[in-house]
Parts: sequence; C-alpha cells; structure tokens
Amino acid sequence: MSTATPTRGAAVRFPVPPLLFVAPLVVTLALHVWVLPLGIPGQPATTVAGVVLVAAGVAFSLSGLASVVRHHTTMVPHHPVDRLVTSGAYRISRNPMYAGHLVAYLGAGLWAATWWPLIALPLCILATNRLVIEAEEADLTSRLGGEYRAYRQRVRRWF
Repeated sequence: MSTATPTRGAAVRFPVPPLLFVAPLVVTLALHVWVLPLGIPGQPATTVAGVVLVAAGVAFSLSGLASVVRHHTTMVPHHPVDRLVTSGAYRISRNPMYAGHLVAYLGAGLWAATWWPLIALPLCILATNRLVIEAEEADLTSRLGGEYRAYRQRVRRWF
C-alpha cells in the first residue's frame, strides 16, 4: 500500500458504475417479460446457479468495498484515492467491485432464466471499461507511476 498526493481524481465519465450493470439488467428483464421471452432451459439448476452467482458477486463486491474502507481511501470513482490498495480482493482483481457486479449480473440472468442479460453483458463490460476503468487507471498511473504499473502486471483487471 502506498500513499500519494491527492489530486482532482480520475476523469470518470460515468459517476455511478453499478448503474452500468443495473440499468441493462432492468431493461433486459423487461424485454424478456414484455417483448420477447428468450428462456434458458435447465430449471431448477440454472436458478440455483444464478442464486449462487448473485451471492458470490455481491460478496466479492462487498469484499472490495471493505478493503477500501479498511484502508481509509475513497470508493467514489471520480474522487482521488490517497493510497493503492493491493490486499484482500485487490490481490485477485484490480476492480473487485466491478468484477462482483459482473458476476452478480450474470447470476441474475441465470436466476431469471433468460438469455437477454447474457446477450447484453459484453456491453456492460465495454461501458465499464470505457466510461470508468480507463480513466481510473490513467489517473492511478499518472499519480503512482511505477508502483501502479507493477501492480497492473501482477493483477488482472477483472479476474
């Protein structure tokens, strides 16, 4: 863990990253119910798998949040962080909260037994990368330099 001088923070273009998963999930579930059902066969196994993935995703997101809180830095994407957190869930993913959102989203699609959320999932990932993660990583690289670059070499972005 390192300390850095706070600056203006990342130029994140989307201030509430969970909405990049929640909004498409709502839209895709609505498509399934009101426009064109695209059911996934295999009930109840897909339901069980979905519930497990939702729980795992929420737990992984919360573990990332707990690491940030424990190290007294911010979780708000457009606020500057004052230290690099590399322990806990951050040993597995540079973005455990976003990765947890992804897993929970995938689980919700299975739980609801519809293909729609799974079809839209790549768009959620792309939007999160482009609108949030790229700006965060550019900011961390400019402020923490070699330390952040070394961390990026050790730890994958998502998993």
